[in-house]
Amino acid sequence: MITENPNNATPEELVGKSDDALNVTTAGGDSIAVDETTDNDVEAATEQVAADFAEEDAALDAEQAGLAIGDEMAEEEAAADIDRGDLGSCTKQELVDKFATMLENEPVQTLRKSVEAIKIAFYKLHRAEVDAARKAFEAEQGEGAEYVPVADGLETRLKELFKEYRTRRDEYIANLDSTKEENLKSKLAIIEELKELVNSDETLNNTFAKFRDLQQRWKDVGVVPQAKVKDLWETYNLHVENFYNFIKINKELRDLDLKKNYEQKMQLCEAAEALILEPSIVEAFHKLQKLHDEWRETGPVANEYKESLWERFKAASARINKQHQEHFDAIKQEQMRNLELKQELCSKTEALAEQPYTSRKEWNKASERLIEIQKMWRTIGFAPKKENTRIYERFRTACDRFFEAKREFYAGVKSEMEHNLALKQELCEAAEALQSSQDWKHSTEELLALQAKWKQVGAVSRRYSDQVWKRFRAACDNFFERKAQHFASIEGEHEANLQKKLALIEEMLAADVKQGGYDMIKEFQRRWSEIGFVPIKQKDAVQKKYKAAVDKLFGVLRGSERDRSMNRFKERLQGMKGSGDKRLKNERERLVNKVRQMEQDIALLENNIGFFSKSKNAEAMVADIREKIAKSKQELQDTIEKVRLIDARSAEE
Repeated sequence: MITENPNNATPEELVGKSDDALNVTTAGGDSIAVDETTDNDVEAATEQVAADFAEEDAALDAEQAGLAIGDEMAEEEAAADIDRGDLGSCTKQELVDKFATMLENEPVQTLRKSVEAIKIAFYKLHRAEVDAARKAFEAEQGEGAEYVPVADGLETRLKELFKEYRTRRDEYIANLDSTKEENLKSKLAIIEELKELVNSDETLNNTFAKFRDLQQRWKDVGVVPQAKVKDLWETYNLHVENFYNFIKINKELRDLDLKKNYEQKMQLCEAAEALILEPSIVEAFHKLQKLHDEWRETGPVANEYKESLWERFKAASARINKQHQEHFDAIKQEQMRNLELKQELCSKTEALAEQPYTSRKEWNKASERLIEIQKMWRTIGFAPKKENTRIYERFRTACDRFFEAKREFYAGVKSEMEHNLALKQELCEAAEALQSSQDWKHSTEELLALQAKWKQVGAVSRRYSDQVWKRFRAACDNFFERKAQHFASIEGEHEANLQKKLALIEEMLAADVKQGGYDMIKEFQRRWSEIGFVPIKQKDAVQKKYKAAVDKLFGVLRGSERDRSMNRFKERLQGMKGSGDKRLKNERERLVNKVRQMEQDIALLENNIGFFSKSKNAEAMVADIREKIAKSKQELQDTIEKVRLIDARSAEE
């Protein structure tokens, strides 16, 4: 069978290249173009564009823990192609057990994607546990405390299994290289046998049967070293062509073989055309490469079908290659947009980390902003491979710098809070020393001053805040409750005193002061002073009533005293002679002088009222002067009346 090998290309070389088209020729010598893509494009296809922030952290943590496979393209393909749905609900123990089971029961060369998936899923859970433990530690010890993660036995077991996997994988790769060399020797031996078939003297049927056997053996032999693939294939193809050109084969067998090859290539064309509708562009591209391998291994067809079949197969291949190229072009553009967005978020995070925050409020506001930035980061997919790790390291460094500065700030705040706690404990001790005091006024002033100082002292740690506040408040409440109980009992006593004073006032208003005289008034005053305090709200009103009652008594008493005084004066006048009596004249002169003196005193007192009324807090003094003026005027009128009585006496004689 004559195989078609455009430009004698190897299977690996038929993988499309991004910018150039490879010109190949058919067995008939015609030149055609096959779109090809570089290995880097295939690698890019394996990146998972929509990976989230947690998976980046998990992958980076695993790499830092020494769990990198060592094959960059393999890691990318695993990150892009594996289905993590089966692992999302697994615990860390289940992931480690699954790894151990696979390592024991499955070929090491088939485990690459599964190992990568288990590694990322494990470190996702591991990182979440560490973050949760850190938050719990900071909530208990305070944000400034340094957290040291606890050693994880499952992580140690995972590393041991990964080390065993890598050792077995390296051994497999080393053995694979040796196997490739053995395969090369086997294929060279098959080529030598092909050479001998041309000179064989055996019957055509036997020769053709050997040729078929050599072809099958060639297919059964595995891969050979990459550097030898092209030359080896060209040599093999040359001798196959020689076999068909120089060995006379009967037309019936040849036609049957061409028909069989035609049917196989028709199936390959249909399979290639079906791949156009394959949902996964990457999967379609890989399947296409296998179809190309099968096409090369299939023998020639009749000349009238050769070009049409190849054109049909090439057209389907071109469409798939174009879709593949467009797919990765779109991925590259998306990754470039992702890189720009991530660079912008890095700049914002770095700006936040450089700000000199001076208060807890500013730090909390900045922390909320950074958390929003981190949420936005998680929504952005991968950046280009060459930039992805670098940009993530930049973002993570900026975040770490921000939180390190925040920890340093809260370390200072913690020291200040400890000082504030000591001050508040001192205030608690001072309040507790006053809580049993009965010096209500002084202790009240002291406690109010302590409460004012409490407000001036800054915050303390949430761990002690409630405790120290309850202690201080308990001491204050204890004192003021005792004070309230004390004055509650006093209020009842004051109410009783009020009723006593009101009853005394009624008694004073009903008393006959003319009979009792000044002694009666003094007795009322003594009894009034012996009655204790009254409610403060009633104090002024009851005092006013008492004063009015006293004034009334004195008014009645003074009126009767004036009458008696005037009667006594009249009796004295009766004992004196007429105008010739010197005593009468001297008395009149004395009274006139007294009138003049009293008028001067009244004028002076009235003048003093104008002077004192302009000063502050002079109400009591002014009231006293007015009372003196009233008494003086009454006495002046009495004196003038006495002068008139003398004048009347003199006129009668």
